[in-house]
Amino acid sequence: MYLPIQVGKKLCPETNLGFQNDDAGDNISRKNSYYSELTALYWIWKNNPAAYKGLVHYRRFFGTKNFAKRHFSRDRFARIAGHDEVAQILRKTDIILPSKRKYYIETVRSHYLHTMDVNHLDITREIIAEIAPGYLPSFDKVMNSTGAHMCNMFIMSSEKTDEYLSWLFPILDRLVERIDSSGYDAFAMRFPGRVSERLLDVWLNTKGYKYTELPVVNTEPVRWGTKITSFLKAKFCNKKYTASF
Repeated sequence: MYLPIQVGKKLCPETNLGFQNDDAGDNISRKNSYYSELTALYWIWKNNPAAYKGLVHYRRFFGTKNFAKRHFSRDRFARIAGHDEVAQILRKTDIILPSKRKYYIETVRSHYLHTMDVNHLDITREIIAEIAPGYLPSFDKVMNSTGAHMCNMFIMSSEKTDEYLSWLFPILDRLVERIDSSGYDAFAMRFPGRVSERLLDVWLNTKGYKYTELPVVNTEPVRWGTKITSFLKAKFCNKKYTASF
């Protein structure tokens, strides 16, 4: 059920991984340095006719609900939810999301404040107030919560995918226009992708759609020591993130 997509093809035309490229058809491949994985999501939205659409990452997938497989299988790919399991879930719901990421000692907004430039979120709120004011109560609620569905991971019916992305991308496009990123390095430049992670629940809660959660599994080792240390340094020492973990 997975279609590998090479992102940012327009920016690196000489690189060919043998996958579907994100610069075919209606695309925003040239924006990959800003939008990250969202250039793949845009391509799927505009060009793929599948009845259900979604996104996972090269190292981060939806995990199977089978506890033994997920925790004890020596084959790391056996931990990933496959077609039959996902199809069964989709008989009961139109939306599959990753388990919520919980910050415990942070809110969604305060975590962004401590790790990135919180101006991104403040301007996003202004944009929502201008073009989609009905979503403001949900935006404020999500920003003040201690967890959210992150990673830009989901599986939805084609209809709901169209509804969500028709709402999301106009907000991000306006955000890019209003942020002066001329002094940003490559890591900071990806702010639209990060902001979008915080917007899925804003849309979802406003619409009131039901969903099913699946755990997230990593097919590569996670540097938990670095991840946790960086989280605490950001919280208590105001040390911003400068790289992904």
